[in-house]
Amino acid sequence: MKTITTLVFLAFTTMALSQTKENMKEFDPNFNHTVFFWLKNPDSQADRDAFVKSLSKFLDNSGYAKTKFIGTPPKASRDVVDGSFTFSLMVSFESAEAQQAYQDEAPHKLFIEESEHLWEKVTVYDSVGI
Repeated sequence: MKTITTLVFLAFTTMALSQTKENMKEFDPNFNHTVFFWLKNPDSQADRDAFVKSLSKFLDNSGYAKTKFIGTPPKASRDVVDGSFTFSLMVSFESAEAQQAYQDEAPHKLFIEESEHLWEKVTVYDSVGI
């Protein structure tokens, strides 16, 4: 009975925390923009909350981003997994031009202005579909 209860709990938790079509549009394989952020004070809950609030506000107001995924590193289970970052962002676009427009839009510039003091390092990986 404990096993069934645990499985039901996990299923409901997964469904509750999953992104839905309302908060994430379909992934566009044309252009993927992946960003890793290392916060200066990753153990500061206030800094983490401020960063997520600003990033979420930006994504909610972006006119170009399709997929909008904010993540944190899981506990690494293999040596090849780099879990040194604080947050990751994955966004997809219909084209490289749309990604450039995203870089230039006011919500993106406001996010940088609000949050750049919180991070010590940012690494970006852009890729196009094959």
